[in-house]
Amino acid sequence: MTTRDRVYRVVKLIPRGKVVGYGDVGQLLTPSLSGLLVGRALASAPNDIPWWRVVGRTGELLVAKRDPQLAVEQRLRLENEGVTMKEDRVDMEAHRIDPFTLED
Repeated sequence: MTTRDRVYRVVKLIPRGKVVGYGDVGQLLTPSLSGLLVGRALASAPNDIPWWRVVGRTGELLVAKRDPQLAVEQRLRLENEGVTMKEDRVDMEAHRIDPFTLED
């Protein structure tokens, strides 16, 4: 299984209306990956991977650095799932799930 496939497998486990950080995903992998490498893997995610549920550790929509339009899409997808925002960040207190509770 490739590194990318391992990232995708974890991201698929994030339930609707919940988010995790890039680093959270990386910590679940063996060997672990940095949040940066998780982000790189998600940059080419196929349509069935809910990439929008992965955000910066403080709720930032980091995809905006690559493409501001993707950040708009991410925000809309999250809000469609009931995720609330505090200004331009996800309300992590309300929506972050402990990544170690994700199960295959």
